[in-house]
Amino acid sequence: YIMISLRTAHRSLALRQHLTVSRHMTVISSKSAAEYKKQNYTERMEKKGMPVSPHVMIYAFPVVALSSITVRITGVALWGGMAGVAAMSVFGGDPALLAASIGDSSLALPAKFCVSFPLAYHFIGGVRHAYWDATPEAVTNEAVEKASYAVVGGSAILTGVACML
Repeated sequence: YIMISLRTAHRSLALRQHLTVSRHMTVISSKSAAEYKKQNYTERMEKKGMPVSPHVMIYAFPVVALSSITVRITGVALWGGMAGVAAMSVFGGDPALLAASIGDSSLALPAKFCVSFPLAYHFIGGVRHAYWDATPEAVTNEAVEKASYAVVGGSAILTGVACML
């Protein structure tokens, strides 16, 4: 028992000594800081010999990432639309009259698309995630990619049907 206590005390002391070791801070003069700020990120990385990460605009996003981003964007669009309808109602507008007047105009088809696509895409994306939550063993790279294409195809079909009504 005494031997175990001594080992534990020794380890504890060694751990404390290890954790209290500090490194010296690098002091940057105002001149070197100003020089540092003059360089852009690419120049600083080249000077260090480090590669520069690819920019988002040249990076080819996988279809799964694009599908996930689109689900989020359609959710925000739906929220914005509902907030607009609610604000119109609160401030004395008539959303039903506005919808009827748009439906009778040449803007009917684009308006139907602007409502039906986010609704269809977000709904089908939500069903996909509910399925993944219920069956995590079904989540594989291949299945996720196929499901992303299915969300795009299903929402295109639903949007087309809704626009023709």
